Amino acid sequence: MFFSGADLKPAFRLSRSSINMLVQMLPRQKAHGWSHEMEVLVPVYWLACGASYRVTADIFAMPLATVCRTVHNVVEEMMTILHRVIHFPKPEEMEEVGAGFVRLAGHEAFRCAASAIDGCHIRILPPAEPQKKCYINRKLFPSVLLQGICDAKGAFLDVYIGNTGSVHDALVLRRSPMYKQALYPPAGYILLGDGGYPCLQRPVAIMTPYRQPVASQVEARYNRHHAKARNIIEHPENCWRWRSIFLRALEIWPLFAPKVIGACCILHNMCVAAGDILEEEEEEEEEEEGPDDSEDVAEVVQRELSGNGVRGRLAAQLSAPGELPACLGEHDYT
Repeated sequence: MFFSGADLKPAFRLSRSSINMLVQMLPRQKAHGWSHEMEVLVPVYWLACGASYRVTADIFAMPLATVCRTVHNVVEEMMTILHRVIHFPKPEEMEEVGAGFVRLAGHEAFRCAASAIDGCHIRILPPAEPQKKCYINRKLFPSVLLQGICDAKGAFLDVYIGNTGSVHDALVLRRSPMYKQALYPPAGYILLGDGGYPCLQRPVAIMTPYRQPVASQVEARYNRHHAKARNIIEHPENCWRWRSIFLRALEIWPLFAPKVIGACCILHNMCVAAGDILEEEEEEEEEEEGPDDSEDVAEVVQRELSGNGVRGRLAAQLSAPGELPACLGEHDYT
C-alpha cells in the first residue's frame, strides 16, 4: 500500500508527505532485513488504528515478536527527536503567537496570550494493587496524565507526561519543569488555563476564567473571549487522531505509556507543520475542574487571589472595544 501510491490516510491517518518526513528524521542504522520505511509504518499503523500487536502482525505479515520489538524501538527513537519537534517559540516569534490568539479570542486584549494549557487523562490498563489505586482518576478509570501547552495553531510547545490519574491538574503543573524553572511564558505574556488551574502571576503567569456565577457583564465577556482563545487546546484535531490512546485503554506496560503518548504528540506537531489536517471528529466535552478537595483551602485561596489583579486588568480592557491594550508589563512578574 505504501509503495503503490495509494492514499495512506484511511489506514495510517497521515499523509504520504508526513510519513516521509518522519522516515527522514529517524535514525537509519538497522541490523535486520526490514526496510526503514516499513519499520516506521508498523508503529504508525498501531497508533492510528488502535490495533493490538497481534492484529498489526497479521496486517503486515510479520512475526508478533517483531512487531512488538519494532513498536518499542521506533517509539524510543522518536523520543530522541522530541525536543526538535516540540519546543517553545523564539523571542522574535512571540508577536506572531500573540496575534494568533487575538484571532481566536476575537479581541486585542489577548495579544499577551502565549499559549493555552490543559491536562488530559489517557486511559491505560493499570498495574496490580497496591499501585493500581494511584492510577484511578476522579472519573473512576485508570489513566496517566498529559499536560499540554499549545500555540494558536494547535501545535504543542511543551508536554509533561506520566503523572498518575489521581493527581490533580494543579499539582501536575507544580511538578512540571516548565513551572519549576519558569521556562515559559516570557515576561509580559500569559498562559490561558481552565478552572482546574490557579490564577497566578509567578513563577508562571496563568489566567483562568472567573468562577460562575460571574459578578458583572465585564467578567462574563472576559470568560467568553477566554473560552474562544483556550478552546484550541481541546480541539478534536489537536491529537485525537491517534485511536490507540484516545479510543481504548493502552494495553502496554504503564512505564512505557508516557513514551507512546509523547510519540503521538510528536506526530501531531509534524502534521500541523505539514498542514496535514483530518476532518473534524466529535469529542466529548470535558467537565471544568475545580480545586482538588485534598488541598488546603487557605492555600487554594491564596493562589487564586495572586493573579486576580492581572486578570481584572485584562477583563477591564474588554469593556473598551475600541482601545488597543498594552501587553502586561515586566513589572507584573518581578
